[in-house]
Amino acid sequence: MPIFVSVQINQLMIKAIVNGSTSFAINTAPEGISCNGQAVEWSGLELPAGNYSVILDGRSYTAQVISIDKDAKKVKVLIEQQEYEVAIGEPIDQLLAAMGINQGAGRKINDIKAPMPGLVLKVLVAPGQAIKKGDPVLILEAMKMENVFKATGDAIVKEIKVSERTAVEKGEILVILE
Repeated sequence: MPIFVSVQINQLMIKAIVNGSTSFAINTAPEGISCNGQAVEWSGLELPAGNYSVILDGRSYTAQVISIDKDAKKVKVLIEQQEYEVAIGEPIDQLLAAMGINQGAGRKINDIKAPMPGLVLKVLVAPGQAIKKGDPVLILEAMKMENVFKATGDAIVKEIKVSERTAVEKGEILVILE
């Protein structure tokens, strides 16, 4: 069975925010790991069903990773039947935040454009509607195939530029997002 190993080359400080409110400063250094300035002892190993056994300061926990969102740097875990969402702030994220630069704030959600000529079959959103990453926005028929366009990130539908059963050209803006 694989065992978790912490490789420590230099001191590394990671900020973890649990469920959007509780913040932890995790520091790895050659002398050991600390959380919010307090030394912690831990070990863990992967169990056969994909779960993990973790021992933290002498107490045993069973954990399961539910999902990992690498882009948002978030992990959902289930520990002792309680779900937690953990946002990870790596040193570069912390440096950018200290400089007043928010990586996410600069990213603009792209408007939805037709990648090829086609026919709008169905518009699945309305102006003013809040949508989440992965939500279906509209269905476009192109080359005898139905293509479901999904939101590439969280956004608000600002304007719908097309109506159902209308033909569109390649590059035409279908939905404006903000």
